[in-house]
Amino acid sequence: MTFDQLRIFLAVAEREHVTRAAESLNLTQSTVSGAIAALEGRHNVKLFHRIGRRIELTEEGRIFAGEARAILATVRSAEAILADLGGAPRGSLSIFASQTIASYWLPQHLVNFRELHPQVDLRLAAGNTAQCLHAVNVGAADLGFIEGVIDDPGVSVDLVARDRLVIVVGHDHPWAGRAPPSVSDLCELQWVLRENGSGTRSTFEEAMRMQGVLPSDLHVAIELPSNEGICNAVATGKFATAVSESVAQEGINAGRLVTVPFELPSRAFNVIRQRQRHQSRAGKAFLEMITDPVKIYR
Repeated sequence: MTFDQLRIFLAVAEREHVTRAAESLNLTQSTVSGAIAALEGRHNVKLFHRIGRRIELTEEGRIFAGEARAILATVRSAEAILADLGGAPRGSLSIFASQTIASYWLPQHLVNFRELHPQVDLRLAAGNTAQCLHAVNVGAADLGFIEGVIDDPGVSVDLVARDRLVIVVGHDHPWAGRAPPSVSDLCELQWVLRENGSGTRSTFEEAMRMQGVLPSDLHVAIELPSNEGICNAVATGKFATAVSESVAQEGINAGRLVTVPFELPSRAFNVIRQRQRHQSRAGKAFLEMITDPVKIYR
């Protein structure tokens, strides 16, 4: 068994698709299929169900995936330690960030860091807060950036910036240009929100709880997994949403979205990392670059 076989197996397991896994690894489809077949044949175990053109993990595959992730996390940690022995930051830095941060806050920081440390390869993945925490815990990411609140004693949480949520509707929505609504008025709206596990949704729901409105009191018509999809749905004029001001700004500037005059509290952008895992020089250098000073991000 080789590390390359483990990497190929996990790429297929995470995407449940051989072709997409091959593309992500810059390998041919036959190479990926061959690696999976070699693992299954050598150990006489079936790792995937083949259902038409679709594949999914077997129970044995799910068990093996956990072990494979742990092994590769250990390898990455060893590589980071060796890279640090050379002095200057080098090697790779894997970052997992929630969608708002990955799309609107991190890119400029990544560019700045690359200019300072061109010998460090940067890898960014995006998802929701729950997925980010999982990536940090299993070693798939050196650093995680989240908007939501987490409760995990094994993970350090540090503030790096602040963000502001706004409620927006489409230009043709009845609430476009109306006077400030009351809290109870919000329960009359049809909402499009991010999925459960999203930092944006959890922050909005907590803000509503503080004003006496339970999540079940809101009429959530549609759940969508991306900020762009939400803004496009709201622009039709039938729904409202709560998103980062930075996410809505393009639609507001274009006249497709309108801000509802209802104040929501700011929220934290936090960096998280596993307390017991070695922190590389690259990770330390990145944190030093972004943490001075802490500002409101608009």
